[in-house]
Amino acid sequence: MQPAPALGQGRCFLSLNPGVTLEPSFIPSATLFNRSAPHFLTGVYKATILKRYLVDKVPISDLCDEYGIKPNQIYAWQKILFDHAETAFQQAAGRAASKASAQDDKIARLENKLQQKNEVIAELMEENVRAKKSIGEL
Repeated sequence: MQPAPALGQGRCFLSLNPGVTLEPSFIPSATLFNRSAPHFLTGVYKATILKRYLVDKVPISDLCDEYGIKPNQIYAWQKILFDHAETAFQQAAGRAASKASAQDDKIARLENKLQQKNEVIAELMEENVRAKKSIGEL
């Protein structure tokens, strides 16, 4: 197994989407795998490691060697992922519901506006008919 390329050297293979690579040159290499850093690994890296373990079927021992972490850490992330997976679907459903609600509001506003225009047209037509009757055209 080849070691991962050093940060800032070449392309890093970490990615959440197949075929897309991330180059985390914005993170100093000292903080990427330094356990004394405030945040050992960011959410992107945790998700990438979990994706490689769960989807790409990379052995957990290879991931632990590559990233310098222990297997129980990956299992803990996996538990967190599965414990909170429903929130991803709730948020998507909430966005769909709010979009539908916004469309319903827009439809209601447009129907009210159309009703007002119809009333104005009816009044103008009445006035026009009265005016024509008064001058004898009707």
